[in-house]
Amino acid sequence: MTLEDLQRLAGVRAQGYPNNLRRATEGSNISKTAAAKVAYMKQHGIEPGTQEWFRLWFSLPLWFKEGPDR
Repeated sequence: MTLEDLQRLAGVRAQGYPNNLRRATEGSNISKTAAAKVAYMKQHGIEPGTQEWFRLWFSLPLWFKEGPDR
C-alpha cells in the first residue's frame, strides 16, 4: 500500500487537511475566537477549571457539533 492510498483512505489531501475542514477554518482568527470565548465566560459566569469551562474551550464544534450552547 502506498502513501497516496493511505491518504486517500484517510480522507487526507496532499496539503494535509480534508477539503471540508479546510473550508471551515479558512479566515479563522484565533485571537477573535479566544476573545469571543472570554466574553462568553464573563457573560455566563463560567470559572476556569469547571466542567463548563472545559466544554467551552476544548469542544470540537466543527467535528462533533458540540459546544457550550449544545
